[in-house]
Amino acid sequence: MTCIPLDVVVVGNIGVDTNIYLYGEEIDFSVEANFTQNFDCVGQAGGYASRGYRRLGYSTAFIGSIGEDFNGRYIRETLARDGIDLEGVFTDPAGTSRSVNIMYKDGRRKNFYDGKGHMTLHAPVEISRRIFSSARLAHFNIPNWARQLLPVAKECGLPIAVDLQDVIDINDPYRQDFINAADYLFFSAANQRDPGEIAQELLRRRPELIIIAGMGAQGCLLATSTKGLQYFPAIEMVQPVIDTNGAGDSLAVGFLSSYLLQGLSLDEAIQRGQIAARFCCTQKASSDTLITMNELDHLSGRGGNAISEGNS
Repeated sequence: MTCIPLDVVVVGNIGVDTNIYLYGEEIDFSVEANFTQNFDCVGQAGGYASRGYRRLGYSTAFIGSIGEDFNGRYIRETLARDGIDLEGVFTDPAGTSRSVNIMYKDGRRKNFYDGKGHMTLHAPVEISRRIFSSARLAHFNIPNWARQLLPVAKECGLPIAVDLQDVIDINDPYRQDFINAADYLFFSAANQRDPGEIAQELLRRRPELIIIAGMGAQGCLLATSTKGLQYFPAIEMVQPVIDTNGAGDSLAVGFLSSYLLQGLSLDEAIQRGQIAARFCCTQKASSDTLITMNELDHLSGRGGNAISEGNS
């Protein structure tokens, strides 16, 4: 039973990612077999976010579903070893979620996602209420069942951050409950030429929002009603980009922990979020080695030399 104070509660899908790294530039569909490197790891938005906060040293609870299967046991054991509170983990009779990610040499991916029963599951409302009541922040991803917990987190007075993932149409009915409940809104611009139009429309509807859009190698966008649209260039690091899985989750974790949990400025929080995301992109098929607080402080200049911004 959760009784100690928590910094953050992560609500979302978790599963096992199978990342398939191509040796060539593309899949050769003219032959039956392609030789690749294949790795499994605890992943998906809930996995990267909850492990990201814990890696930074924050007391973290996770609310999400796993199956009563090998992958579910693997995930539970991994999160327990991290020290993440698992009271809110519940069972999906359809099994544990899976993702297969075809990985290209420059870190790009093509994702094939199996969310198992998330469209029909029911969240543990009263257990979640107890967990929320001891926390400082609720970080939501968007499995269908998670919308049941949005009003619960709101009743508990928590700031609510929502990651909309890769938005195609901002009017998508599936995402409206999440948009309407959010105080902080994140989305990936992977399907957008310029996320500014979406950000402006969101601010028109809800001017109190703080919006962050991840733009990959082009950096990121911060949008607020007071400062408008601010574009930040990407962060440079010596290590190459090899895997973009978890980058958006790391951007959100780095920003929210810096801005809400540490009280840093918006600009500094954006920088730290970008550093966390860029660091994640240097890790191959693993949420085990996300950035630590010492590493983040050092790379952001709070503990030594800062890294630079520019095209990564």
